[in-house]
Amino acid sequence: MIKSCATIALVPAIKSGPWIYWDDLEKSLAHASSLGFDAVELFTESSNALDIDATKLLLEKYKLSIAAVGSGAGKVIHGFTLTDPDKAIRQKAIDFIANMISFGAAFNAPTIIGSMQGNIVAGGSRDQAMQWLAEGLSYLGKHAAAHHVKLIYEPLNRYESNLLNTLEESVQFLNKYQIKQVGLLADLFHMNIEEADMAASIRTYGDSIIHVHFADSNRRPVGNGHTNLNEVAKALKEINYQGFVSAEAFAWPNPQAAAEQTIESFKKYFKI
Repeated sequence: MIKSCATIALVPAIKSGPWIYWDDLEKSLAHASSLGFDAVELFTESSNALDIDATKLLLEKYKLSIAAVGSGAGKVIHGFTLTDPDKAIRQKAIDFIANMISFGAAFNAPTIIGSMQGNIVAGGSRDQAMQWLAEGLSYLGKHAAAHHVKLIYEPLNRYESNLLNTLEESVQFLNKYQIKQVGLLADLFHMNIEEADMAASIRTYGDSIIHVHFADSNRRPVGNGHTNLNEVAKALKEINYQGFVSAEAFAWPNPQAAAEQTIESFKKYFKI
């Protein structure tokens, strides 16, 4: 069964980003629950930003689970990435993500590596950067396995990363370096920019997809852009996708309306 999810960002430094809910965790959980969402995706400043037991009680109260946790604060706040030329910074990135994996595992939730993958710096070697990325993902995949969760790698569009931009490139990379316990995030916003045929890519590489970000072509909630969601939804059903479809979209025109638009779109495409 495909499950619905809304993002909650608790990081003031990324308040302009594509997140449905902001700031108040309990208020956000209450609203998401009232609309019938199955889960939330959390973005926190660090692995110890929330009390685990208190958060579990809130989730139980509102009958929600955590679909995944994001690691982007490591880059936004600290500037850590897995491909930084400075070995010390790469190690800090690994440590930050490892701690997020441990935090997420307390909720049986995987951790997402998006912006913390970094970029090939100007004049830098692509081969070297890819080696650093492989080393980081390999270590973190093993760390995730030890905590009985998977790690999620997110291919980003070319304007955000010059590493791996498509599902095909990402699958080839993981296979080349024999990286285990790492699945892919199919982000519909990024895919709309990079994939020649989103539905075909989902069908071809569906075995590697373990999380989906649900946003329209302009990164507003689905229904406010021009992405052909009929074909995308059909492809996800054909591959028997059983994970979360998580709204990583701008809170347009406001969080409540964005959440309402998202759940209506989810029902339209996945509950028929």
